[in-house]
Amino acid sequence: MITGLSRPHCDHTQAWQLLRQHRDGQFAGFDLRRAFQHEPARFETHSQQAPHVFADLSKNLVDEHARSLLLELARECMLERHRDLMFAGAPVNNTEGRAVKHWLLRVPRGASADPDAAEVHETLDAMLDCAASVRADEAITDVVNIGIGGSDLGPQMAVAALEAFAIPGKRFHFVSNVDGHELAAVLRTLRPASTLFLIASKTFTTLETMTNARSARAWFEAEGGRDVARHFVALTTNTQAAAEFGIRTTFGFRDWVGGRYSMWSSIGLPIAIAIGPENFRALLAGAHAMDRHFATAPLAANLPVRLGLLDIWNRNFLGQPSRSIAPYHSALRRLPAYLQQLEMESNGKRVDAQGRPLSVQTSPVLWGEPGTNGQHAYFQMLHQGTDTVPVEFIAVRQAAHGLPGHHAQLLANALAQAQALMQGRPDAGGHRDFPGNRPSSFFILDRLDPASLGAFIAMQEHRVFTSGSIWGIDSFDQWGVELGKVLAQDIVPRLATGEVQGLDASTAGLLARLR
Repeated sequence: MITGLSRPHCDHTQAWQLLRQHRDGQFAGFDLRRAFQHEPARFETHSQQAPHVFADLSKNLVDEHARSLLLELARECMLERHRDLMFAGAPVNNTEGRAVKHWLLRVPRGASADPDAAEVHETLDAMLDCAASVRADEAITDVVNIGIGGSDLGPQMAVAALEAFAIPGKRFHFVSNVDGHELAAVLRTLRPASTLFLIASKTFTTLETMTNARSARAWFEAEGGRDVARHFVALTTNTQAAAEFGIRTTFGFRDWVGGRYSMWSSIGLPIAIAIGPENFRALLAGAHAMDRHFATAPLAANLPVRLGLLDIWNRNFLGQPSRSIAPYHSALRRLPAYLQQLEMESNGKRVDAQGRPLSVQTSPVLWGEPGTNGQHAYFQMLHQGTDTVPVEFIAVRQAAHGLPGHHAQLLANALAQAQALMQGRPDAGGHRDFPGNRPSSFFILDRLDPASLGAFIAMQEHRVFTSGSIWGIDSFDQWGVELGKVLAQDIVPRLATGEVQGLDASTAGLLARLR
């Protein structure tokens, strides 16, 4: 229980009951095409400019009455109070008794009275000094980040997204899978004397990360590498374990930074090396601008809140179990995977923050692929399949390349797909029939730069907070990640010995075939 805050279950509120009645009554048979005919200002009403991000939500299956009831739901569920407690440093991660302060990593120096603010900037300055040193070191041509989960997905996504700002002459590699094929493929392209390894593990005990780290060190030494301390850096709070590994340079972060929210911390070192200290600070500044928007804007004009409430409407009232992410920019190719962890690890819960079973559905399944590739992979199902799947298009107005004709084609395809999902071609008949009335949201960034990326990702974080808060769950723990890890450690020695006593018949049979 969060101190001083007892929230009702969302489905016990009056607004929830009214939303159900509205869905089954006045809203039944809602059609986007008719909505645009009857609402001349629908685009203006359902779109919004927030810091660095424009969002058009007008092509979603929602009307004004549903919107007003969703806002009332947020008030009844005490969303604003819950949000304010997070920004006040209260232990809103109640199952672990921790504050949630990734937002503090983005606050400018001197702008916060939080007792951890000075330490945040001390670590940031030291980390950015290290990044500048690596950037200036022409002997280092390859940077290998070894981590998993939040220690991999965020940095990998951001380095790819900001490749137009990356320093020339250095290559960036990300190794996360314990499958040795991934590490071996990277090592084949490297030379020890020109490689810097970043070992990203808060505890310096993460099985996948430490397995890969030990193999990387063994390769380094076998290939004639000297001075582990110069070629390995640890992003961890376990400085003793890092020292025993041979590492002298370490950067830590506090337990109030969850893994999937950690790219803003020292875990962001590969980002800072790639784009430089000034651009990394711009990334933080963009996120901070969205933080202030989320913290201060009225609910009706608060973009993360509007998105989170729309997610509640789609999931719980329209019965849509998944959402497709379609970034129309190749540099955002890792965005769907990043958002999968952010939302599904945060809100993939079946009990509330007090451990009581929920009677409502929570996180949707997120999936996607950059456009226009996705159009030739799964858009057939979006247009003519039996399920209605909300699609989120992300477009960037200005291209970072100079190739003529490409960007107009890209933007035209994004616009056309959203248009086709809505309008359809319902009178074509048979195989050529497109039912239309299929929902989508459309996000526009003027440029894909550090500030806009920071704002966009912070928007997604706060959107997840909003829906998780309405559902009454703890969006900041991840106990579901643990069980499989524990069982794997029991199975590892069995693969060597063949011992199957105590295993179920399926696991025992599979183990025997894999030996």
